[in-house]
Amino acid sequence: MSSETTTQSAIYLTPLAAHAVQNLLEKRNLQGFALRIFVSGGGCSGLQYGMSLEQNIRDNDLTWDFNGVTVVVDEVSIQYLNGATIDYVEGIMESGFKITNPNALASCACGNSFNTQRREGGANNTSGCACH
Repeated sequence: MSSETTTQSAIYLTPLAAHAVQNLLEKRNLQGFALRIFVSGGGCSGLQYGMSLEQNIRDNDLTWDFNGVTVVVDEVSIQYLNGATIDYVEGIMESGFKITNPNALASCACGNSFNTQRREGGANNTSGCACH
């Protein structure tokens, strides 16, 4: 594996999120897979989060280990994810992975889409969002 492993975390995976990833990997019998977290264009606010379980770690990827789970982020996405925390929540109102991103100045009501620039109407402008 020739990817860069960082000693200082630019992102953080909580123990609950690490446990949820481990459960997914075990249920699907995926050995040697990592959690890739990425940002792509789209969504209600301009950018959206994505996650996948994969074995393909590229030369320029950044990697971290959290409680036995390898997290991979590409060099473009880390610019938007620097300082983010990935958690796993389970409750009546919502269940699943939740990203708290200090770089997001505007976000969709569901939290899956965000923007790093302020929009007219305030930091949390969700007009036009289909998920609220």
